[in-house]
Amino acid sequence: MSENSDTTGTLPTGPLPTGTGPQGGTTPGPRPEALRFFGTTWVAHDGGYALRRAGVAAGSLAAAVASCVVLRFAFSGLAVAGTGTFLNILVVLMFAVCSAVAYRKTWEGYRNRPADPAREDTLRGLRTIGFVGSLLAYFVRSLREAPGEGLLRAEYETALARYAKRRTTRTGNPAARKAARKAK
Repeated sequence: MSENSDTTGTLPTGPLPTGTGPQGGTTPGPRPEALRFFGTTWVAHDGGYALRRAGVAAGSLAAAVASCVVLRFAFSGLAVAGTGTFLNILVVLMFAVCSAVAYRKTWEGYRNRPADPAREDTLRGLRTIGFVGSLLAYFVRSLREAPGEGLLRAEYETALARYAKRRTTRTGNPAARKAARKAK
């Protein structure tokens, strides 16, 4: 859960990485995972978080509109080529269905990690064709929070609670307790 970790979706199982404390030293505990365009500003909503969210929302909406314009030119090319009504309807339906599936899968990805990452890899082509749906899901999610923030916040709070529980259950150095018992 550090900035340099891979994003496979698993929480660390070993000792948790350390963060930098306010005095310049290291403080033990989990570090939040960085989000694209936001870094770790999503944790405390600082460092221009609101401005970044507005920029991400505007950028994803602009990209979706530009993509629709490009798709319109491609569809006009089919009409000029005289491919026929059936092919035109088929192309429109393909982009509509792929965009709907891409929207749904992207939206689900903001709520929880995929149960089967291999299945998600098989849908990569479909999501590429339906890129407009993914852009629209990114736009809609950025109106509420940073896309992926809710999932990372839940994982980060779980890691913090686990860390706090581990720290409070310890009661000193076990070697010192053994030495004290032997002295009695």
